[in-house]
Amino acid sequence: MAIKISPIDITERQKLDLKAGDTVRVSQKIQEKGKTRLQSFEGLVLAVKHGREPGATFTVRRLASGVGVEKIFPLYSPVVDKVEIVKRSKVRRAKLYHIRKKAAKEIKRQMRNIQFVSAEEEEIPEIEPKEKESEKIAAEGSLPQK
Repeated sequence: MAIKISPIDITERQKLDLKAGDTVRVSQKIQEKGKTRLQSFEGLVLAVKHGREPGATFTVRRLASGVGVEKIFPLYSPVVDKVEIVKRSKVRRAKLYHIRKKAAKEIKRQMRNIQFVSAEEEEIPEIEPKEKESEKIAAEGSLPQK
């Protein structure tokens, strides 16, 4: 008889062959107002630490609204419902932390190509103050002068 310590299947998580460079979808249980729901977080695995031991973690990075977001998930956590490998990529590093700088460098390069339009260059029609308009009308003779 096997003793069940955790609500997750440990052997299934051990067989999960996560590597840096994989694109994964992690379904996470979130509890709100007494209800639990699943929220998925899909991104690139930057690092896998501590192999298959009980304290094993993996770091996932994704872009959310143009901002890089990283989450560190424990491999054997009951909060992590499911880990799906969406895509595998061949990488030459065990830890892909250099991708953070690469993304920042890419944004800087794009910012160089953006041209800002200054307010001085745009043609804005001049609006004369109302006092001058009334003086013009009075000079023409349509309004009596004060």
